[in-house]
Amino acid sequence: MELYNWDEMEKETMNDKTSRQYVSGKKAMLARLFFKKGALVPTHQHESEQISYILEGALLFRLEGKEVTVGKGQVLLIPSNVPHSAEALEDTLDLDVFSPIRQDWIDKNDAYLRR
Repeated sequence: MELYNWDEMEKETMNDKTSRQYVSGKKAMLARLFFKKGALVPTHQHESEQISYILEGALLFRLEGKEVTVGKGQVLLIPSNVPHSAEALEDTLDLDVFSPIRQDWIDKNDAYLRR
């Protein structure tokens, strides 16, 4: 068992508009992502299913030929291997669950996010 406190964890800066914190087990990962208005997450895909819960703000997701705005209190499920992108329409706090874990994040092989 391990106990974590978001307030005591360092935020990893990805670029000037995006930072994150995450906790990873062996099969699932929980991440807090902080986006400033205008932040862009370029189109990418991964093996992990992704569940995105917006705690504050709003993200515009583009996937499967559609656009969907996900706002405070809403949850979006992104299936495994579906290409997707996101844009912060306002300052946003996003809580994401990934399964399996994002090994590319742990290994720092996520250059698409570091631009």
